[in-house]
Amino acid sequence: MNKNYFGVIMAGGVGTRFWPLSKTSFPKQFIDILGTGESLIQKTFNRLSKICPKKNIFVVTNFIYKDLVLEQLPDLTEDQVLCEPMRRNTAPCIAYANYKIARINPDANIVVCPSDHIILYEDNFVEVINSALKASEKNDWLVTLGIKPSRPDTGYGYIQFDEASSYSDDNRIYKVKIFTEKPKLELAKSFLQSGDFLWNSGIFIWSLKSIMSAFEKYLPEVNSLFEKGKLKYSTPQEQDFINEIFPVCTNISIDYGIMEKADNVYVLSSDFGWSDLGTWGSLYDISKKDDNKNTIIGNNVLTYNTTNCIINMPKNKLVVLQGLNDYIVVENNDILLICKKEDEQQIRKFVNDVEAQKGKKFV
Repeated sequence: MNKNYFGVIMAGGVGTRFWPLSKTSFPKQFIDILGTGESLIQKTFNRLSKICPKKNIFVVTNFIYKDLVLEQLPDLTEDQVLCEPMRRNTAPCIAYANYKIARINPDANIVVCPSDHIILYEDNFVEVINSALKASEKNDWLVTLGIKPSRPDTGYGYIQFDEASSYSDDNRIYKVKIFTEKPKLELAKSFLQSGDFLWNSGIFIWSLKSIMSAFEKYLPEVNSLFEKGKLKYSTPQEQDFINEIFPVCTNISIDYGIMEKADNVYVLSSDFGWSDLGTWGSLYDISKKDDNKNTIIGNNVLTYNTTNCIINMPKNKLVVLQGLNDYIVVENNDILLICKKEDEQQIRKFVNDVEAQKGKKFV
């Protein structure tokens, strides 16, 4: 295994759209949401450990999740868990990891990925990542993985690529033309028909040198903040320094801050059973269904005249449902959610209302 290969897992999110299963105290990346015996972050770590030495994998998370990370990923040392004092989006998260890794190996080649995505075909994923890592070793490129779209989904960002620019070592790699945020349905349909658009996976591959150069060029104010402490990383002063700079750091995504501006961005067209698992609906789409097209997690659920539902219940709770179609039904501890699948975007509003009216303990 290549000693220069590093992995960064971004694990600071709260996963509000998976409420009430996902709560601030125990967000979705730490949940066995598929009922397989492994949480999403455990799955992510195990995938990356097929690519990078385990000692080269870092998790960036909120400080309140440090113990959860170490509990679920016992192969990590405390120095491999990078604790943010507050959420500041993906660019500061990645800048922090850059300087941490720079202290260890300036020749690092890095894969950055969220902690809560689903990858159904892991062998394909490993092959794709290894190809992207080889490309980023040879070239001053910022590589992202694009997913071949299977439907005109309006919930994903899209990447248009230049079909005439395929890379000689891997003809699935193309120069990026443009990034497009979540489009309206008609535009998404036209993207699908054109054949030169991919879903934006939010998974990145680059050399440490290339990404640090990009920060210097496109996000100099963010870069300079983290550079001030370059001698403090992996020392007892690291956490105090991070706690000091994060409150004044710009809240900005890596996509908006760098990827949409840089002229050396490439995309690898991929197909490995990917889902960003952003909503209950996306979980329904990839899950096994019974004869009535219900997805059921729970050992004692009985359904009558109930179809197209996603039902997630405590393991041994007896639940009887009759006459539902296209609903989300989820119970977690003392919270029960019953919501039409088509209205699941309102879950964020529900969470805000619950916090305002019933208190933080429920969110």
